[in-house]
Parts: sequence; structure tokens; C-alpha cells
Amino acid sequence: MNDLGRAGGYLALFSEIAIVLLVTTLFGVLLGYWIDERLNTLPIFVVAGLLLGFGAGGLAVKRLITRFLASFDRAPDRNDRS
Repeated sequence: MNDLGRAGGYLALFSEIAIVLLVTTLFGVLLGYWIDERLNTLPIFVVAGLLLGFGAGGLAVKRLITRFLASFDRAPDRNDRS
């Protein structure tokens, strides 16, 4: 894969990581806030949702990076002439 393709791949990966972390963490916080509103226990489930959302995002990022690196291992290098 040429350098421009790798740069685009890295840019896409970084964008995906940011979006995944943002969405999972935000979902966890909003779900925790909704539960806290119902039970009148405001900080407890917001914090739990934050931690669970960030943990879920971390696992998703690990899977993204693993899949991304595996795709680079399979891609033929055009500079390799052997």
C-alpha cells in the first residue's frame, strides 16, 4: 500500500476511534442520567454510565485497531519486489 493510502487509512481510523468513544460514552451518560431521574439518585448512575460507556468504547476501539492492523498485514506492499 502506498504512503497516501496509509495516511488515508490512519485518518479514517482516528476519526472512527473518536466517533466510537464519543458515542458510547455519551450514550452511557445519557442512559445513566435517565435512570437517575427516575430513581432520584442523580450522580450514581451517571458515573456508572460514564464508566460503562467508556469501557465499551475502549473494547470497540481495541477491535477497530486489531482489524485495521490485520488489514495492513494482508495488503501487499508495492515496493516489495521479491
